[in-house]
Amino acid sequence: MHCLLFPGQGVQRRGMGADLFGRYPQETATADEILGWSIEELCTRDPHRRLRDTRYAQPAVFFVNALLARQLTAERHYHYFAGHSLGEYNALVAAGVLDLAAALRLVDRRAELMSEVTGGGMSAVQGLPVSFVRRALTETGLPRVFLANLNADTQNTIAGDRAELAVAAKAIGALPGARVVPLNVSGPFHTPLMAPAAERFRAALADCVFAAPHTPVVSSVTGDVLDPAQAADLLARQLWTPVEWVRTVTTLRAAGVTEFDEVNGKTLSAFLTRIAER
Repeated sequence: MHCLLFPGQGVQRRGMGADLFGRYPQETATADEILGWSIEELCTRDPHRRLRDTRYAQPAVFFVNALLARQLTAERHYHYFAGHSLGEYNALVAAGVLDLAAALRLVDRRAELMSEVTGGGMSAVQGLPVSFVRRALTETGLPRVFLANLNADTQNTIAGDRAELAVAAKAIGALPGARVVPLNVSGPFHTPLMAPAAERFRAALADCVFAAPHTPVVSSVTGDVLDPAQAADLLARQLWTPVEWVRTVTTLRAAGVTEFDEVNGKTLSAFLTRIAER
């Protein structure tokens, strides 16, 4: 069985989607109307260097992911879809749970709210299992630093208050085999520090209709197959709870998925090679 994977924020780069916008003029025009700015200009030229900014990066990544998915799903039948954080919106569109315009409106609002939470950061922790990272965070006694992404068996992300994060990163980086790399993001995403933004986001989610999927989606919030009746709650929780990517991949493999494709790069494909069979 085959699964199509969708990455989230972090894969943005100038020039992405350059060959897509002309193929999908109606969708591109609708995106411009929803966003109030040119998605093609941002992605292909980024004249104002906004691709670094969460407010613009998230809609850009989502929209390019969506157009790439249209090409791939026309060529191959997929048995499952899954997305990492922001990429989960692409999975929901691909599965028919949300239409493209409705999802883009949600992503635009999500990006706006997330970009307003400042003073935090994220760092990737490589070379340590998650149990070691958890123990180190407990031992440092820093109340505003949390596990944010469980990406692979020895690749995780911590996030939180910027000052406390620096202390935690230094302590974890001193452990044998550990490497800590700061990420170029503006906020403490997927931590309880994002809870106020998540509560505000619920208002946008309350206005959405989530249809039954024609293809199962495995949620990166729970690592389980998504029930559309729970979609609004899960998408709100996604802002302040960890990305359970190891659990997501484990569920997909247990369901019989043996082949994975990925849009917009190979970030998630690299994680797959570092998640052991269970």
